[in-house]
Amino acid sequence: QVQLVESGGGSVQAGGSLRLSCAAFGYTYSMYSMGWFRQAPGKEREGVASIDTVDSRTYYADSVTGRFTISRDNAKNTLYLQMNSLKPEDTALYYCAADPRFLMAPLRSAGYRYWGQGTQVTVSS
Repeated sequence: QVQLVESGGGSVQAGGSLRLSCAAFGYTYSMYSMGWFRQAPGKEREGVASIDTVDSRTYYADSVTGRFTISRDNAKNTLYLQMNSLKPEDTALYYCAADPRFLMAPLRSAGYRYWGQGTQVTVSS
């Protein structure tokens, strides 16, 4: 079984930065795809960024391209999301996700088997 634990959320002003972390525990070595998703109140969960853990290919939603960077530290079994130039519309509950398979659509939430509990990010104007 795999457990994902997010941290690093908080409240910042527009233009600020945060770095989210996702620590993975358990049977983690075979997690091929890992990603960050977010869900704002009244909205559907959306893919923010994902990373292919074999080739380190990254994928980003258009809304965060150039502002967010996904990375991982395999030695620490930790996934990161560096968020810069934050905007009020980035306010959401951010989730970490992982799956042992190569995913054809890595920014679609339906493909991921394992999920964390989420960490809140609030950006004020």
